Amino acid sequence: MSDYDREFQCREIITRAVCGSGKKFAQAVHRLHTPNRPSSILGAWVINHQYAAVRFQEGVEIEGSYDLNIWYSYDGNTKTDVAKESVSYTEQVPLQDLDDKHLAQTAKVFAEALQHPSCVEATIDQADDSVMITIEREFRAELVAETKLCVVVCQGGCGDEDKELPFDDELDEYDDLEDDLFDDEDEQS
Repeated sequence: MSDYDREFQCREIITRAVCGSGKKFAQAVHRLHTPNRPSSILGAWVINHQYAAVRFQEGVEIEGSYDLNIWYSYDGNTKTDVAKESVSYTEQVPLQDLDDKHLAQTAKVFAEALQHPSCVEATIDQADDSVMITIEREFRAELVAETKLCVVVCQGGCGDEDKELPFDDELDEYDDLEDDLFDDEDEQS
C-alpha cells in the first residue's frame, strides 16, 4: 500500500441532498360565462393562488387553485360587473438528473412558483358571449432525500492549517469563469 493510499481513503456517507429538480412553464385557457352579454373587457386578474406539491412517479405533481376575476362592461358599455370563477389545476413537473439511489422513504418534494398564475389575454368569444382567459404559470420543483455520496477521508484528520491535496491542476480551468455566473446564487441565498 502506497503512502497515498494510507493517507487518503474514500468513504460512503449518507446525507440529505437535492436528488432531482425540474421546471415547467404552462399556459391554460379558461372560458368564463358572464351573467350579462359583455360589451368590452375592462380588466382581468388572478387572486388567491394556493398550491401543494406531492411525489408522482418520476416527478412532482402540483395541485392548486386560484380565482379568476373579469371586470367587464355590458348593455352598450353603460354598466359594469365583475364575474368570478374558482379554477383548480394539476401540473406534473418531470425531474431531471434523478438520483435513483436515494432512500425513497426519506424523500420530500418542494415546489416554488417562479411565475404565479397571471392573465396574459382576455377576449370575448362572439359565438357564445363567453370570455376566453389565457393564464400563464411556471413552477420549479425539487426532490430532497437521503442519498449516498463518496468522499475523500484524510486519515490524519482535518487540522486548522491548509493542506495541500494531491489533486490535478485541472481545477484551475474554473478560475477563468466569469464572476457574473455566481451572482444569481448569492442573491437567492
